[in-house]
Amino acid sequence: MPPLGVLLLLGALGHSTQGHRPLPIRKAQKFDWWERGNFYQIYPRSFKDSDGDGIGDLKGITQTIDYLKTIGIDGVWLSPIFKSPMNDFGYDISDFYAIQEEYGTMEDFEELAAKCASIGLKLILDFVPNHSSDEHEHFRLSEEGVEPYKDYYIWHSGVLDANGTRHPPSNWISVFRGSAWQWSDKRQQYYLHQFQKKQPDLNYRNPALVEEMKNVMRFWLNKGIAGFRIDALPYLFESEEVDGHYRDEPLSGQATDDPDNPAYLTHTETKDQPETYDMVHQWRQVVDEYTARDNFTRIILTEAYTAVQNMTRFYGTPAAPGAQIPFNFQLITLLTVNSTGRDFVNAVQSWTRAMPSGAIANWVLGNHDNSRIASRLGVARADLYNIALQTLPGIAVTYYGEEIAMVDQWISWNDTIDPAACNADPATYELYSRDPVRTPFQWSNGTNAGFSNASRTWLPVADGYRELNVAAQLAAPRSHLKTFMQLTAYRKRRLLAEGNFVLRTVGRDLVMYKRSVPGVGYVVVALNFGPEPATLPVASQFPGTGEHWLKVIASSLQAQPQAGTWINTRLYKLAPDSGIVLERLTGRNDLMA
Repeated sequence: MPPLGVLLLLGALGHSTQGHRPLPIRKAQKFDWWERGNFYQIYPRSFKDSDGDGIGDLKGITQTIDYLKTIGIDGVWLSPIFKSPMNDFGYDISDFYAIQEEYGTMEDFEELAAKCASIGLKLILDFVPNHSSDEHEHFRLSEEGVEPYKDYYIWHSGVLDANGTRHPPSNWISVFRGSAWQWSDKRQQYYLHQFQKKQPDLNYRNPALVEEMKNVMRFWLNKGIAGFRIDALPYLFESEEVDGHYRDEPLSGQATDDPDNPAYLTHTETKDQPETYDMVHQWRQVVDEYTARDNFTRIILTEAYTAVQNMTRFYGTPAAPGAQIPFNFQLITLLTVNSTGRDFVNAVQSWTRAMPSGAIANWVLGNHDNSRIASRLGVARADLYNIALQTLPGIAVTYYGEEIAMVDQWISWNDTIDPAACNADPATYELYSRDPVRTPFQWSNGTNAGFSNASRTWLPVADGYRELNVAAQLAAPRSHLKTFMQLTAYRKRRLLAEGNFVLRTVGRDLVMYKRSVPGVGYVVVALNFGPEPATLPVASQFPGTGEHWLKVIASSLQAQPQAGTWINTRLYKLAPDSGIVLERLTGRNDLMA
């Protein structure tokens, strides 16, 4: 949830570099539906508009959801669809049990859920537990001091200075700038809001509130969903009061002298509190109730922009399991358009080395809070990164539009609607705005990119949609989308589902890794981050491979030859900023059971 600028099996995912042995692999096995899953995030306002109001909706998703199955997706996660005044576009929820009217009705949701079930696509909802809207009925009752809601939120009378002037309880700063405390004239106290003032924080030190939110989960699980992506977890708890006071946070000493900027402080009291991990375990117990009841695994995916050791802690322990998929943001936070092959390897290994034994890795390259892959990491490298995403061991997560290499759309200050940017000013808003990455999906070269027939869409369609769209890429002999589909189909095979993992760097810019299954064969993936063509020293980097002729499975658009052809790796040179997937089968059992 934080805005722009604010910021496996272990046996199948080794930490190998030069000199390390590949980890052993197991015999062919049947994986649970999520364990090697391909997940796709839909931002509902921007996917498909069915009624011409310029805003995407549930019926629009239902009408187009077959597309996700076609391109090889296993599970789809919807950004919030719940009733909301839309001050933060759905992350300010006024009724956790109702559908936002502009997205449709509960019947529309049930129709979507049924459609997903009929095509074998697992449906995951956003769970926003840290806060509600200030228009939620429970906040109104809490503000009025009505039991049992009085302490559903975090209230404090503040502190008086020597002159008797009242001040906020602490120096805590909101993610969206300024004090995290807001005065309520009605209650004559401050309430905490880690995000907007219209998003008061819920009080997880109140057992009644904890049970209330568990019941929200049960309500949607009873409608057959496959699980939840849980939002903004690091902010769930704050430190407790000491003698009626909250501790101030220390100055960060970072490159800002702006006391309204969250980076001005080090968030020792408002992030990553130890109670958070137990709460995730409690939520895991709720979804496990349904897994046991239906013999169908429900899952938790967690969002936490925090240190890697905190992110991986959300996996939990064997005694107290947490999230099956704590989102791995290392490829987002550590890589830039200028990253080298060594930078990429370091980002990969930063996660695999921090994972607990027996956990399954996941790889996330984009979402609704970060610049798109093609804009953040380079248009030329869009295919390279999708190749990596689909061939690294574990789980892949794709943000809508990344499969066709959509790019950020510049949004003027006058057209900006993201509260993270609107709280800034014309000179700095672009550092915070997430509008550029939330523009309508580009289905075709028709009106509004085929997203809507409205005269005006909620955000403008990106400028280049007439050339960059799904229809054009499906029709083209080669395209980003066709490469993506080749990859998603291939990752279902045993070599990528089960193969061990040996990672190499060659010089500064060439990354190579091999995945193999004895008696089946091996795959070699090469990623050239350099500015010059690179030879592929397969035999020297992976002794025992022997063969020089390998079959091309998929490659970046600028790389030749095409999928299905064979290359001599002693003679071939991989184009700059591109990737290629090569295969050699030695047996006949490369298909998953």
